[in-house]
Amino acid sequence: MTQASRVAGGTIVLGMVVLALKFAAWWVTGSAALFSDAAESVVNVAASLVAWYAIWLAAKPADANHPYGHDKAEFFSAVIEGVLIVVAALVILQHAWESFLHPTIIEAAGLGVALNASSTVLNGLWAWLLFLQGRKHRSAALKADSQHLFSDVVTSIGVLAGVGLVLATGFAWLDPAIAAATAVYILVSGFFLIRESVGGLMDAAPAAEIVGRIREIVGQHAAGAIEAHDLRTRHAGRLTFLEFHLVVPAAMTVSDAHAICDRIEGALKAEMEGLMITIHVEPEGKAKHRGVLVL
Repeated sequence: MTQASRVAGGTIVLGMVVLALKFAAWWVTGSAALFSDAAESVVNVAASLVAWYAIWLAAKPADANHPYGHDKAEFFSAVIEGVLIVVAALVILQHAWESFLHPTIIEAAGLGVALNASSTVLNGLWAWLLFLQGRKHRSAALKADSQHLFSDVVTSIGVLAGVGLVLATGFAWLDPAIAAATAVYILVSGFFLIRESVGGLMDAAPAAEIVGRIREIVGQHAAGAIEAHDLRTRHAGRLTFLEFHLVVPAAMTVSDAHAICDRIEGALKAEMEGLMITIHVEPEGKAKHRGVLVL
């Protein structure tokens, strides 16, 4: 089992603990706002299960049916998580509307707030760990999980502040109003998560600064070649696929051209992890006089 899989498994366990605490907080208080927080935690657990499976699948080596590996499984996980977030937001909105029509008095507020606050602290610490591990392993699933937990922490802080406001003012309608505002925030975060993940499924290129750095490295280590053109990149989970055409003098031997390719690949991989590089060597008659000009 990989380190990323172990972290994802820990997220499932923690999610269940947090879910129990938040539902206990809602159960003792009857607060619609605390219900909204608990409902999102249901999504956290379901999303963590999906993320764990996606990470396990993505770690499988390439095979005859998947010669480029299984890394895109993590993007499917992130899309599913985004959809679950949207569903949770709709459930919360429905509950908020019912609570607005039939308002109730918050009971056992001190115990409910304490339970919810404890779960929020646990979520915040684990979200930070997930963020660090997701960046380290270039895992779309772990990053999506950390983003979701961070949004859950923000939501929980807002809910706790709102419950305090309800208790201070005595305005019962504020409770479902806070729940509705929480649902809208969750809905927006789910939309952005889906949009980002779909970009990965559609072979979106890395950030412009990363592509620019790749071009710089190619130019710095392609001495002996004429130019590099038609450079293309795409993300697939923890891997980045890079391909380009390298134009060399027509009289250059295959061995010398291969040595240039090796030098470029070595420099790129020394600075960037997870690169899968394909270089197509062409004679100087194929030069397009654009791209990365070496000479």
